Amino acid sequence: MADQQRIHPAHDAEAPPPTVPLVPPGLSKSDKGDPAGRYPPFRRTLPVTYSRPPKSRSSCFCKCLCWTICLIFLQIVIVAIAAAVVYFVFHPKLPKYSVDSMRITQFSLSNDANLDATFNVNITAQNPNKKIGIYYLGGSRISVWYTATQLCQGALPEFYQGHQNTTVLDVALTGQTQNATELLQSLQAQQATGSIPLRLRATVPVKVKLGSIKLMKWKFLVRCNVVVDSLATDNDISIRSSSCKFRFGL
Repeated sequence: MADQQRIHPAHDAEAPPPTVPLVPPGLSKSDKGDPAGRYPPFRRTLPVTYSRPPKSRSSCFCKCLCWTICLIFLQIVIVAIAAAVVYFVFHPKLPKYSVDSMRITQFSLSNDANLDATFNVNITAQNPNKKIGIYYLGGSRISVWYTATQLCQGALPEFYQGHQNTTVLDVALTGQTQNATELLQSLQAQQATGSIPLRLRATVPVKVKLGSIKLMKWKFLVRCNVVVDSLATDNDISIRSSSCKFRFGL
């Protein structure tokens, strides 16, 4: 039998090249898996904001109260330190005052029942401090009273009192009391007993000098209880007792 001839199809040079068969998109997979299934979808993260609670009035009041207490405490500490420095460096002592003598040049009732009085009072002022001086300023006021009635008034002179100094002041006081008929009768009855209580009041603006430092203006408040034997004019009056108290004022 004759050899069968194998027939091979001839290659057509003009035929288009073979194409890869298309696979539906849903059936294709990557070796590393589906990227869409591996990574979550991108989402924009918004910052979370927390609203502050409103400040209560009680908290503000507590803060103000705490600050006020701290400031007051700080001022007290500063004042205490300053007072301690003044005390240990200057050794301050209170000035002393006394009424030494009194003379009346006029004490009479006029026709219209007014009592005219003129007193001359000797006052001794002592400054016992070794490092503190006292400036006695203008605007002082000194007066003599019987019970609740002012008999006369005047003023101290302006002067500087140095360290450990004693100054004797002669102060003239004048005054007039209206409708003083009953007052004069009460004074005469008291004079018959030989003991007339009088009160002397003095308000004196001063400046204290510590070493070379002059401090702010203060007021010396002096109150003296004086008992005399009579109010006769042109005679030296005997002072039976005299006591004075002193304090500071602003």
